Amino acid sequence: MEWLTGPFEATFVQRALWGGILVSAICALAGTWVVLRGMAFLGDAMSHGLLPGVALAALLGGNLMVGALLSAAVMTAGVTALGRTPRLSQDTGIGLLFVGMLSLGVIIVSRSQSFAVDLTGFLFGDVLAVREQDLALLGGALALALAVSVLGHRAFLALAFDARKARTLGLRPRLTHAVLLGLLALAIVASFHIVGTLLVLGLLIAPPAAALPWARSVRGVMVLAALLGMTATFFGLLLSWHLSTAAGATVSALAVVLFFLSHLASGIRHRHARPAGTRPAATD
Repeated sequence: MEWLTGPFEATFVQRALWGGILVSAICALAGTWVVLRGMAFLGDAMSHGLLPGVALAALLGGNLMVGALLSAAVMTAGVTALGRTPRLSQDTGIGLLFVGMLSLGVIIVSRSQSFAVDLTGFLFGDVLAVREQDLALLGGALALALAVSVLGHRAFLALAFDARKARTLGLRPRLTHAVLLGLLALAIVASFHIVGTLLVLGLLIAPPAAALPWARSVRGVMVLAALLGMTATFFGLLLSWHLSTAAGATVSALAVVLFFLSHLASGIRHRHARPAGTRPAATD
């Protein structure tokens, strides 16, 4: 029992656990829509597009989360504007913004001689350095994400399955898409301090994707995704403590492992549920 509970006697590990729990809930709210709408590339682009704001905040001695939030706002506005350009595909616009923001961030970093440590934390996270004020910010971010999710649920649902029908229902799909981008940006900004921008998709996408085969509603996916993210956080911190591995990377990797286990179990369940003597229908 000591092996299971010992690490969490340390105050900084307790804060890391609470930070991971809050981030798991935020990512479940945003990540469910990312999975349903196939927006993984956008999530990846936005997470890397935070670098200019974080770099400037670090160089000026400001709050890294504020810098990340400003970069996320720029990315959100850019993606929304380019999405209205008929001659440019959305993927092309996102890719150009991705490269442009990342390049700008690298240029800013290259002007500093002492940014290596900060950049490492930005890329890979520093969950064990979570402070009490960080927990307060994450709590506020969760409250905001929950409010947006509840108020926009009907519009998000219509947009995810039929944007044209959402327009006929008067749900303003363009505005809905912009709000959804804001929710995604909020989740990424809240998460990068925990697992880093290179690994943020682990908590943003893996738990909702793992929950998808088992839940019967969008809300069910969100709840189960949050529980899976929290499970990955707890056991990720536990394993990183005993194995002396990077905490954020271990949490993210465990979330991905849970995804593969979920889909493996789902496949086994479907095979056993199929009536004896039947074969799956042939496909062209």
